[in-house]
Amino acid sequence: MKLTAVAVLKWNGEQDANLLGLAADLSSFGYFQRSSVKEMITFVARTVAKRTVPGQRQTVQHEVYFCHAFNRDGLVGIAFVDQEYPSRSAFCVVNKVLDDFNSSNNGQWKSVQADTEEAQALLEMAIIRYQDPAQADKLTKIQQDLDETKVVLHKTIESVLNRGEKLETLVDKSSDLSMASQLFYKQARKTNSCCKMM
Repeated sequence: MKLTAVAVLKWNGEQDANLLGLAADLSSFGYFQRSSVKEMITFVARTVAKRTVPGQRQTVQHEVYFCHAFNRDGLVGIAFVDQEYPSRSAFCVVNKVLDDFNSSNNGQWKSVQADTEEAQALLEMAIIRYQDPAQADKLTKIQQDLDETKVVLHKTIESVLNRGEKLETLVDKSSDLSMASQLFYKQARKTNSCCKMM
């Protein structure tokens, strides 16, 4: 999973969008390819921003990358991710970047008429922070925590027992089980043992 680039642009209707900042992690590309890749990301970001009307969210696939865009009242956030990066997390990244930029800029971006780097510092931090999708999307983080807990809970009762201990011996010694429960356990064990495949 990789967040390759994050950009913030000002939507200008039919005219080209103004780039307010773009941060990219191009470490997976060769040294001599990086400038061409960054130019292509800038081109795609500007094109997608121009064609994303206010209030619209859209995902555009470009080769093996996905470009997730959201136009919030003329301020467009874009995240370039690979196929494994969850789209929900990518849109969370876009929303957080737009929120942070809007609060730090106080709406001054609306008067911008040319490309600037107003959002550059914010985007540089975002590209590092959100490489892990769970950092962007709290539900993804909760799901990961639940999955880890489930793995722990899937230990069998036999793995909890001490070495050499048998469950049958513990059932016989238990004061928590009635005679009927003990008999039920032994009958179930006997029934299940005849059905095991070799």
